[in-house]
Parts: sequence; structure tokens; C-alpha cells
Amino acid sequence: MKKALLSLFLVTFCLFGYSQDVPKIDTTKNWTIHGENTFLVNQSSFSNWSAGGVNSIAVNLVLNYDFNYKKDKWSWDNKAIVGYGLSKQDGIGMRKNDDRVILNSLLGYKAAQYWLYTFYANFQTQFTKGYTYDGDTRTKISNAFAPAYLTFGPGIAYKRSDNFRVNFSPVASRIVMVFDDDLNATAPAFGVDPGKNIRFEFGASLDAYYKVNLMENISFENILKLYSNYLDKPQNIYTDYTANLFMKVNKFVTVNAGVQMIYDDNTRITKIVNGVKEDWHKDLQVKQIFGAGLTYKF
Repeated sequence: MKKALLSLFLVTFCLFGYSQDVPKIDTTKNWTIHGENTFLVNQSSFSNWSAGGVNSIAVNLVLNYDFNYKKDKWSWDNKAIVGYGLSKQDGIGMRKNDDRVILNSLLGYKAAQYWLYTFYANFQTQFTKGYTYDGDTRTKISNAFAPAYLTFGPGIAYKRSDNFRVNFSPVASRIVMVFDDDLNATAPAFGVDPGKNIRFEFGASLDAYYKVNLMENISFENILKLYSNYLDKPQNIYTDYTANLFMKVNKFVTVNAGVQMIYDDNTRITKIVNGVKEDWHKDLQVKQIFGAGLTYKF
């Protein structure tokens, strides 16, 4: 819990530590559509290198699209993020390093200059199976729609621009899905009881998005999601924070660095350690990605 609060403090600093730049909006268009297709490559190769090293290569594909609608007092903001990546090291083989599907939707009705009455929905899952490894032994810990999260509810939002918005819902529903009976056959998986596929939660949620240009050709993106389940341990707040740094080299070449931190009290996995199955409770989950590649924006 302390780590989750520390993450929240860091996010708050990032969100409000920079001044806001409000882009100009073409009021003649109801729809604003833009996105980024990014292909990243990270490669290391060694030959007779005295310091040692392992040959490796990693490739990642990330699609990040925004579909925003505005007419009169109504607005509808939609974001889709799809990412998948693989890495290969000598002696280890092929393993995935990224796998995510994230869909966000925020319907708003203007209440004041920067305030909206809203209804929002968020969906998250992955494409393929996930494993932990102990030597040559691997243990499945996740799969497509195992888990999957659907969160929705009415709320109120502060929206300064398409690059800065915060939505709070004090009455949000959350459905946790595990459609893989192998994962929760004998023990809860992601909070879903054994033999079941769905867990219903009811609580409060906060979603925040902030993107700022730190300097020419360098932008910093923050995505924060918080959820407190009134029905079970509301003090254990689910926290999901992603920070992405985009450094533009030229029109098509970029250097991207990203980190994602997740605190989820319900995430428990089964690992095989020295041939023995053990149940592990995950604390703060951290994922980092860094690479240079091609980006096409529209």
C-alpha cells in the first residue's frame, strides 16, 4: 500500500509540475482523429567480447489511436492502445515482453467551462498466454480474457484539453473476468473465486490523462487509473500508472521509453520453484520498455 501511495504522489507531481499548453481546436469539425503506429527494435550483439554479454533482440509494435467527438455541449473521447512485443536471447529463446489491449471511452456533457458530467468505460485484456519461468519449466499465469477488466460508471470530469483530463466516478462498477479454468481451478485468480469466471466489484474510480511537450521534439505522457472496491478491502486501492517518453529524431524515427507500475492486491500467481508449486502474492508490478524505431503519425 505504501508503494501505491508513493506511485500516486509521483503521478500527482508529474500531472501538475508543468504548465498547460492548450492546443487550438478546429471548431468546424465534430470528429478529431489522430494516432501513432510505432515499431520499436532493441538489439545487442557480442563477439569475443571480454566483458561478456548475451546476444538479444526485441521487437515491439504499439498502436495508439484517439477518436474524439465534440458538438455543442456534448463530447465523446475514445482512446485505443494495442501493444505486442517479443524478445529473443541466446540460450533462452523467444518470450513476449508486451501484450495489452486497452480501450477507453468518456462521454461528457458540459457543466461549466472545463467541467463535464460524464459516463465512462474502460476495458483491458491481452492477446496471448503469459508464463513465469524456472529454467526450462514454465507456468501459465494469464491468458486472453484471463484476466480482463471492464470498468464503467457515471461521474464528473475536469477537461482542460485533449491532452489533460481527470475523471472521477464515486459509483463505478468493475467486472473482473477469468475465462481460463486452469488458472482458478483450485485457488482464486485475480480475485475471481475457484470454479467461477466473473467477479463483480462496486466502488470509486479515478482516471487521469496528461501529455506535455517538455521541449521541442520531446513529449511526456502520463496515464493513471485508480479503483477502490467498496465491497472488499476498500483501503487496498488498485493503481495502474503508465509513463511514456517520446523523443522525435525526424519525421519517422523516434526513441521511446516507457514504464508501467501496477499495484493489485488481488493478483496472485502460481510459480514453480525448484520443482515445487508455490502461490505468490504480487506486490508492485513494474514493466519497462526502451527502444528506437519507426513511428507514423496521422
